[in-house]
Amino acid sequence: MRKMLLAAVALAALAVPAAAETYRFAVVPKAMNNPFFDLARDGCVKRAKELGNVECIYKGPVEHEPATQAQIIQDLIAQGVDGLAISVSDVAAATRSIKAAVDAGIPVITFDADAPGSARAAYIGTNNKDFGRALGEMLLEMRPEGGKFAMISGGPAAKNLAERVEGVREALKGSKWEEIPGSPLFCNDDIALGVQQMQDLKTANPDLAAIVPVGGWPMFAPEGFKSFASKYKKDLEDGKFTLVVADTLRVQLELLKEGYANGLVGQRPFEMGEKAMDALLALKKGEKVEEIIYTGLDRVTPANVDELLK
Repeated sequence: MRKMLLAAVALAALAVPAAAETYRFAVVPKAMNNPFFDLARDGCVKRAKELGNVECIYKGPVEHEPATQAQIIQDLIAQGVDGLAISVSDVAAATRSIKAAVDAGIPVITFDADAPGSARAAYIGTNNKDFGRALGEMLLEMRPEGGKFAMISGGPAAKNLAERVEGVREALKGSKWEEIPGSPLFCNDDIALGVQQMQDLKTANPDLAAIVPVGGWPMFAPEGFKSFASKYKKDLEDGKFTLVVADTLRVQLELLKEGYANGLVGQRPFEMGEKAMDALLALKKGEKVEEIIYTGLDRVTPANVDELLK
């Protein structure tokens, strides 16, 4: 009788379907005080909920600090996360961290900023050379007569930003635009510094005809950006001074609509967060993913800004 009871219990246990395996995937931005990455986080969280068996962990340095990012990645490896999506601050440091993760059996992808020589399985994000070209092309379309221009970038060790700078230069090569010495300035993703650098550039170069930030940092401080741009509002309207800025966060679209900039070229960080979860889940299951997954660009001027704001 006891044997029959044990057998019945065993059969009942077999009849209960096994719970789906759950995974913890970490998204590591360059800086958590950068609102661009908030959108990547939101995409990650949304997709994780849709998948059901995935948890999105969002953790990175508060400010742009490559050494801190590397330490956070090491901590996540020690915690045994199931996958990592990293926006690379410093290629050399990240390459070492990615190798450590892969050696520990943790699949790694990059998003937004790549480390192509590393052991990462895939990159999800923007074609950054095309991004830079689009910024340069927009400036050239608006001001074919040219003039002096300067760029503002983030961290000098970020490959994605270096590619954008090179893309701008390629688009303007052979035109009447001339980049001033010392460009680009590097704000290291410091939003307040990005605004200050715009003023410093204009003060030091009164005849500067355009500034092209290859990331949206100055506009992420809307009041500071307004304070700067309002001094040159008439020149912006008359085509004597031009601001073409990277990224299309809502605050930037609103500033463009209000006449504080001339054009924006935007990425799709929300999609980056979504696709990161899909790619890591596929890798965890032993499936192959495309090595390069581009998420596209949006070009915005006053003519179509209302469409984007919807």
